[in-house]
Amino acid sequence: MAIDDTPSSFFAPWPDRLRHSAIILLAAGLALSALVTLGELPPIPAAVVFVLIAAAALVPWRLHDTAASPEMVRTEDPVEAAAVNAIVAGMPDPAVLLDRAGRVIHLNAAAAQLAPALRKNELAQFALRSPEIVSALREAIATTQPRRATYLDQVPVDRWMELVITPVPVPTRFGGADKCMLMTFHDLTPLRRVEEMRADFVANASHELRTPLAALSGFIDTLQGPAKEDSRARERFLGIMQAQAKRMARLIDDLLSLSRVELSAHVRPDTLVDLVPIIRQVVDGLEPLARERQVEIEIDLPEPPVTIAGDREELLRVCENLIENALKYGASGGKVIVSLTTAKASAGDGAPEYRVKVRDFGPGIAPEHLPRLTERFYRVDVGDSRAQGGTGLGLSLVKHILARHRGRLLIESVPKNGATFTACFPQIKPTTVA
Repeated sequence: MAIDDTPSSFFAPWPDRLRHSAIILLAAGLALSALVTLGELPPIPAAVVFVLIAAAALVPWRLHDTAASPEMVRTEDPVEAAAVNAIVAGMPDPAVLLDRAGRVIHLNAAAAQLAPALRKNELAQFALRSPEIVSALREAIATTQPRRATYLDQVPVDRWMELVITPVPVPTRFGGADKCMLMTFHDLTPLRRVEEMRADFVANASHELRTPLAALSGFIDTLQGPAKEDSRARERFLGIMQAQAKRMARLIDDLLSLSRVELSAHVRPDTLVDLVPIIRQVVDGLEPLARERQVEIEIDLPEPPVTIAGDREELLRVCENLIENALKYGASGGKVIVSLTTAKASAGDGAPEYRVKVRDFGPGIAPEHLPRLTERFYRVDVGDSRAQGGTGLGLSLVKHILARHRGRLLIESVPKNGATFTACFPQIKPTTVA
């Protein structure tokens, strides 16, 4: 092992070596003195032996290693250790550990998904551009006090998030202590959507249920009064009351379905589903309605599976609403065509997508109505919609389901030339094998 022969490194540690070797030197000196006193060893050889023992104890044969070891220890920052990284990575919520300057030290996969612009050793405020986040982060760094902020993330869908910044004391590489900033993000979207769902349900239900409830109340009063003994009137009124009760049941069912979809709008389904059997199942189920309306349903579906990431029940609801609407409101055309094709999106990045197209040959829809068709309770013809048993929520439900699947709804119509409703779904991106 090489000896470090620089003067500063050679003589600087001598006091420490002398202190650590004092017991060895004392024991050797006493033993040699006793041998000299007893005449067992001459003084000069005893002195030579003592010098050799002292040299072995004091000369820094491993001085180079002992000088390099503290330097190696000083270059290892405790907060950058693998254990700290594992703790941050194991947190269930998005979490980011920052230094006092606001640079990213560690972040977990959930944080990388929430804010893809975050990079290690870069300032977090450049990646998190929300004014609420930047303000809270600056205050936390300046005061080293906890801070909270609530903000709305609108990409790709609206999400309400709460940011909690907590100062965390950590050891430094020089043996001192410093404070890092632990940022954790909590998704408040389900709570907000529950509150909105409750308010919307009360408002919509009270508005839409008022008419059928008033009709039921009027018929009950009539049956209890003037028509009490009129069997023909009683049968007719009971039929109308049954229709109104069914309409209320459909309305409540649609409201609850819409609320459930809105509640989970920010969570994209990840189950693989084949669209072909779903369309066939819906068409088979609507055959009785097609025969009743004297409408022929033509299907144009590919033979191989068409797989997307989706929720089967919600996709059934989309196809059922679109095809049922075509059978009801386009029945005068006598034919409905249902097809499934592949095309490139005309907007955005032009990525390929699957399109479920439902075409009818009925009276069509006037252009001024097209932008509002997916609004809640919007009807082109209120009387005709209610006569057909519609609730005014079908297309709104379709739009929200497609938004949850990161898809879109296209509506094309020319008066007296039918209408085409197209549900577009993004294709699954192929995974690359490393």
